[in-house]
Amino acid sequence: MLIVLSPAKSLDYETPSVTDTCTLPQFIPEAARLIERLRELSPAQIGSLMSISDPLALLNYERYAAWSKKFTRKNAKQAVLAFNGDVYDGLNAVTLAQPELDYVHQHIRILSGLYGVLRPLDLMQAYRLEMGTRLATSAGKDLYAYWGERITACLNVALSENRSRALVNLASEEYFKSVKPKLLDVPVITPVFEDWKGGKYKIISFYAKRARGLMARYAAQNRILDPDALRAFDSDGYRFEPDCSSEHTWVFRRRVED
Repeated sequence: MLIVLSPAKSLDYETPSVTDTCTLPQFIPEAARLIERLRELSPAQIGSLMSISDPLALLNYERYAAWSKKFTRKNAKQAVLAFNGDVYDGLNAVTLAQPELDYVHQHIRILSGLYGVLRPLDLMQAYRLEMGTRLATSAGKDLYAYWGERITACLNVALSENRSRALVNLASEEYFKSVKPKLLDVPVITPVFEDWKGGKYKIISFYAKRARGLMARYAAQNRILDPDALRAFDSDGYRFEPDCSSEHTWVFRRRVED
């Protein structure tokens, strides 16, 4: 089984890593070419391109300037420990034991606008570049054109190495659009998380993002290899609802009182 996650906008490079284990990203040359393209932009242009504030635009302008093809423990941190958003709050990788981190590294891939695909313990230098950014390159008008089929091919290699029967899509729509499901060697299973609110079940973004991380954590703690075992996921009160699910879309619900 292989799980894909989205990255997070917020980063934590202050908290020390809980493991010395690390690897290098698989697409450093491709990331370097994107960095060179981003270095052509002024802070104002970065702000406009990404619809972010002036301080954030300047921060990322400085990040691109400092980015290096050489990754060290001084200028980089393991991706799963550097990302700091709702998904990663649910995954809570800093509290996982080393065998669980090893599972995460083998069975989870993080989709990235800059790095393409990251293994969780790949060293990552700080950046912001969302997959949906319309950054024009020689390959086309946006990052989907830039990455083309490379992300899918990389996932197929990992699927083969793990002898996976399915890809579990815990990524957002924006990021999973970088994957070409028809070219994958296995079917895709997409868990959907719904909460009771306002008299009905609905997807609430904050809770759904956190639940994706919780499911990844559940898989790691239980060393799950068969995707069917994910139907037993019950963290934070979620339960699998077979009557609302299909073969490739699995619905998990929990009751949140108004």
